[in-house]
Amino acid sequence: MRLAQKAKKDEFYTLLTDIEKELRHYKYHFAGKTVLCNCDDPRVSNFWKYFTLNFEALGLRRVIATCYKSRTPDLFSTHESEQAVYQIYDGDRNGNRRVDPDEIEVRPLRGDGDFRSQECIDLLKQADIVVTNPPFSLFREYVAQLVSYGKKFLIIGNQNAITYKEIFPLIQSNQIWLGFHTGHTLFAVPETYTIPDSYDPADKKRLRSNGYIVDDDGRLWRNLGNICWFTNLDHDKRHEELIMIKRYESGRYPKYDNCDAIDVCPVADMPMDYEGLMGVPITFLDKYNPEQFEIVRFRKGDDGRDLSIGGKCPYFRILIRRKQAVTNKD
Repeated sequence: MRLAQKAKKDEFYTLLTDIEKELRHYKYHFAGKTVLCNCDDPRVSNFWKYFTLNFEALGLRRVIATCYKSRTPDLFSTHESEQAVYQIYDGDRNGNRRVDPDEIEVRPLRGDGDFRSQECIDLLKQADIVVTNPPFSLFREYVAQLVSYGKKFLIIGNQNAITYKEIFPLIQSNQIWLGFHTGHTLFAVPETYTIPDSYDPADKKRLRSNGYIVDDDGRLWRNLGNICWFTNLDHDKRHEELIMIKRYESGRYPKYDNCDAIDVCPVADMPMDYEGLMGVPITFLDKYNPEQFEIVRFRKGDDGRDLSIGGKCPYFRILIRRKQAVTNKD
């Protein structure tokens, strides 16, 4: 990753298989809706491809996609143009059940396609649901815009975004939650992003150890292990009860120095018969059921300082409490 950042080649593109795997859980949300993919090159975006190919099956009204600083149909945007384009698809007009070029309307943007520009905001206002992979570096600002305009969304982000002071309050108040799939995700990278011949075998090995997969043609694929979907679209997993099999033992669960709560790590060790405050890792949110648990606060003890055990602070903890009383302690 350090090599990628140094070379300013840190763009990753979502694979169609991952989009299909996640989107299948939300089909009932899309009937009659306009979908916006506003961080995509519409001519090659797999989000655009998914929604145009499944337009009739989802019952969509319209799909709009915009790109950033690109006007040419290259495999990946090169960001060499200060003017961009957007595309609109309103469905199969000739009845051949294919997405034909003459059914796609291409329109120029006055600017570079930045999602923060007024013309892109005007497109956002037309949309019912936003689905895309936004720039991770602008994730806070991107989510703030979606919330400000009251949009439904399903977007990809880094799991560490949970810890952002702008994002966690939205999760705590159930304005945002995690989607179905989290964990390792493989992303495509631009074709120009290859291992230079000047790199020795040690450099290549280091790239692989950092999550890059090198194919036979020398192209790199980025394998990130802390990826999740963020959404405000309801789904079944969010209402599944978390089954706990452990029982509380005072010596097994340490207490915090500055909060009357126990530390539980991993999530699988959550005791089924404990009704007090528990500090759990952020991975708990992948299993969070708002009917079963209440999120009390993030990271801080009663004194406003980071939670600590024996003077040491465990990695980010979420303080939670059961909503359902324990009725069977046998």
